Amino acid sequence: MYSEISKVFEITEEVSKSVIAKNTVHTDKYAEWPEEGIRALQQAGLGGLTIPLEFGGMGHGTETLAKVCEIIGQSCASTSICYGMHCVGSAVIASKVTDFQQDNYLTPICEGRHITSLSLSELGSGSHFYLPRTKMTNTHNGDYIIEGEKSFATNGGRADSYVVSAVTEETNQPTGKFNCIIVPGNSEGIEWGPAWAGLGLRGNSSRNLSLNKVAVSEEHILGNEGDQIWYIFNVITPYFLTAIAGAYLGLARAVIEEVKSHIMKRTFSFNGKSIASSSVTQHQVGCLWAKYARTRALLYWATQCYDNGIEGSQLDLFSAKAEIADTVIDIVNEGMTLCGGSAYREDSNLNRMMRDARAAHIMSPTTDMLRVWTGRSILEQPLLTDT
Repeated sequence: MYSEISKVFEITEEVSKSVIAKNTVHTDKYAEWPEEGIRALQQAGLGGLTIPLEFGGMGHGTETLAKVCEIIGQSCASTSICYGMHCVGSAVIASKVTDFQQDNYLTPICEGRHITSLSLSELGSGSHFYLPRTKMTNTHNGDYIIEGEKSFATNGGRADSYVVSAVTEETNQPTGKFNCIIVPGNSEGIEWGPAWAGLGLRGNSSRNLSLNKVAVSEEHILGNEGDQIWYIFNVITPYFLTAIAGAYLGLARAVIEEVKSHIMKRTFSFNGKSIASSSVTQHQVGCLWAKYARTRALLYWATQCYDNGIEGSQLDLFSAKAEIADTVIDIVNEGMTLCGGSAYREDSNLNRMMRDARAAHIMSPTTDMLRVWTGRSILEQPLLTDT
């Protein structure tokens, strides 16, 4: 609907300011999935952001996804990540889509009738999401039976479908060889764990998922059986890193705006001067902006290169997400100091932002993992050599 990039950003800004921002405190306080914001984004025509034009989507890549998630992240980190995971899942489904998958998933997504998400992580594999132990068994009558336990599925219990990873039980697939399957959210045998009650990102509905002999037809398998490491490095990782980086970049900008608002309102009682007139404060705020600006430049450089197929651009994406994770935590820590005791109140905006920021390092691929992958790539070593 809104294929022009400027229109995409305009609509996102409008929804973020008029709908998402007003629910941010409530979402955090009650750990509620941000339904009103997600539905508003769908209704605005943004559900198919990362789906190609030929399949009815808006045809945008990682650069636009980063900017959209940044805009949303300035209002609410939880909403940004929930929407971002929908966009990642959509891109995965669209990358090697069949007619069945287009009719049953992409079309409803583009029409704003369907939310999807990822469910790759498992408790036993930790951040090594590319080593699933969930099993899929071929019944040889056109169906597969899925059995296993997934953890930290964003939009858990709220999405209409989930992109799930599993290994085929009958075959001895090597490390990194597994399958991606679309599992409908209303499938018999799905059982969700307790509601998410995290320290931060409290609206994510990041829940554990039990797949108890869930039957899906072979039409739900994405791509060719066993080739899903291609999905990891060509679709899932680039789009996932972009969505997360964009969300946290938006959070970093929101912290700076919160700090600015606090400083501009404060005056010294002993001389009546604004705190903003202090050269020390000015220097500190200038340093915050520099951190934000340089990581923002890296993210948009990396996404532009990736979207244009420039060799080596994945290394830039690896580094962009890692740098932004470091940066948002640095900025919120410094922001807490600049705003003094008021920032430490239980109901302060910076309190929420600090809690949301802490997850930046641990969302897999984690910051440490991305640094290692980058080093291995530069040194021409295999990426997935050990744990």
